[in-house]
Amino acid sequence: MAIEKAVPRDADEVGRLYDSLNDHLMATVNYPGWKKGLYPIREDAERAIAEGTLFVLREGGRIAGTVILSHREEKGYAQADWGLDIAPEQLIVVHTLAVHPQHLSRGVGRRLMEFAIAQAKAQGMRAVRLDVNERNVPAIRLYESLGFAYIDTVDLGYGIEQVERYRLYQLVL
Repeated sequence: MAIEKAVPRDADEVGRLYDSLNDHLMATVNYPGWKKGLYPIREDAERAIAEGTLFVLREGGRIAGTVILSHREEKGYAQADWGLDIAPEQLIVVHTLAVHPQHLSRGVGRRLMEFAIAQAKAQGMRAVRLDVNERNVPAIRLYESLGFAYIDTVDLGYGIEQVERYRLYQLVL
């Protein structure tokens, strides 16, 4: 498994990964509360590729998972007491961790999160932050197993039914 920065030619495949994952979530348990055609979508991948923040994990030449790593916190993060005063350029924020349904329960999400932590350390960041739907128990277990500390539960103001409350997590480096 190789993790690398996504390039423009990856946008179609990432868009298909998002659609496949959303189809899978609708047919099983939609832990993150994502909705096909709403989030995540190909345009999210295109934007992140243009910003240089989308990373892909390839297995056998195919994209098995993706993650966006940026310095941009969601507006709702300001509601929480993070216990640290950190400028945006001193932290990595994890967005849109997505694993293709054919690769679920195979360690892809963990590998992407370990990569995010390693990237943050290599860049001299002070912390890694993220938010997760409070109902997304599998993701919460993953983040906590990697040492992320629960900070607070907030409404990030997305205005999407059943996707209002998010748990905020932080890993101090």
